[in-house]
Amino acid sequence: MKDTGGGLVVIFGGRSEIGVEVATRLAPGATVVLAARGADRLDEEVDAVRAAGAVAVHTAEFDADDLTGHAPLVQRLVAEHGPIRAAVVAFGILGDQARAERDAAHAAAIVHTDFVAQVSLLTVLAATMREHGAGSIVVFSSVAGARVRRANYVYGSAKAGLDGFASGLADALHRSGVHLLLVRPGFVIGRMTAGMDPAPLSSTPAQVAEATVHALERGRREVWVPRALGAAVVIMRLLPRFVWRRMPR
Repeated sequence: MKDTGGGLVVIFGGRSEIGVEVATRLAPGATVVLAARGADRLDEEVDAVRAAGAVAVHTAEFDADDLTGHAPLVQRLVAEHGPIRAAVVAFGILGDQARAERDAAHAAAIVHTDFVAQVSLLTVLAATMREHGAGSIVVFSSVAGARVRRANYVYGSAKAGLDGFASGLADALHRSGVHLLLVRPGFVIGRMTAGMDPAPLSSTPAQVAEATVHALERGRREVWVPRALGAAVVIMRLLPRFVWRRMPR
């Protein structure tokens, strides 16, 4: 995606700190839709994107866990605003690992939001955008999925599944005119991780967004945030299992 200006930009997870930061960077000259639950309570996010130079900013009610609503929403947005130039899939939950180990419903809810719902929406987006033969899709994986750790294996396993699905989808979209960027951040200091001690090679939502848009402009398919994380993961994967199971979050 050499030119990120203009067209329709949709942030699925319009309340996400990273999603809004990406939106502000793609906003100049674009029509932006922030899709989230409680879409009528996104005034602060709308103001930030409008101030960044968007031609128009709209909101749309979006419940990621309601799989039946994905296709109708995407179809409606395209009918109202034209083909999607950039779709940013920025929703997700961290969940409570300790609770998930004893509460099967909570474990399933984490995986449903962080993997199943993502697969559903990405499939709808890919099919829709393939018809127009253009556009970019941004998917947020995580270092947690690179090698799943004991400390957060439910969330990590969902991200591992998403990473594999997105990698395969990127290959399936090759030469379709639709570009998929897979972003793999490390620990992100923000609302989702409030109260947790930052891990090594942490980043902020703004830093993740900056790296994401830079990668889009260069037409890259994958990016680690920060960049050094990619080298660290190579080492992580070589650690013996008896050492790895003792690794903290």
